[in-house]
Amino acid sequence: MKSVVKAGWRRRQQGVALVMALIVLVAMTLAGLAMMRSVDTSSLIAGNLAFKQSAAISADAGVEAAMGWVKGRPTELEQDAGAFGYWASSQAALDLTGNDTADATDDLDWSDASSVAQLAVDAAGNQVSYVIHRMCDVAGEFDPAKCATVPASGQETTNSIGILRPMLTYQPLPGTTANGTLAMYRITVRVVGPRSNVSFVQAVISQ
Repeated sequence: MKSVVKAGWRRRQQGVALVMALIVLVAMTLAGLAMMRSVDTSSLIAGNLAFKQSAAISADAGVEAAMGWVKGRPTELEQDAGAFGYWASSQAALDLTGNDTADATDDLDWSDASSVAQLAVDAAGNQVSYVIHRMCDVAGEFDPAKCATVPASGQETTNSIGILRPMLTYQPLPGTTANGTLAMYRITVRVVGPRSNVSFVQAVISQ
């Protein structure tokens, strides 16, 4: 009789040990998963920061290229030149980032070579594209009454608006004036990284 009681006690002890072992195993598994998740999150954050830094440099190259195009054609800015990414009106209804409205039909097609200028992929693997919009209601001869303008005093710097980065500032470009004013041009740059990360920058210049 004593041996039966002792055997039953041992079985209960083994059962408790098994339950404890399972609990410890589950806890270790959860801890391991949490650590893996933490490492993955840290890697993702580091990757995003690296892309933002790289995209900022690449976007500056896009802005400079667009500025050079505008500066080099002071007498050719009254009409559209879509193949060079230039538009003589503001196209206010156009959704440049695809995020302004839920309607995809008003989005700019950044893959359309007849609407967007595209630079060669740079050393960082970033693809830079840009469009330039003269801030006027319609294409044609520069009319200050129908365009966004700045005084042609030569003292103002051009304002710029960063979509995903701080403000940029550029000096005004030399150009023709009307009634002592300069036309304003909005440059929108899109940067696509090697991992398909996307960043946008806008700058406004005057000429």
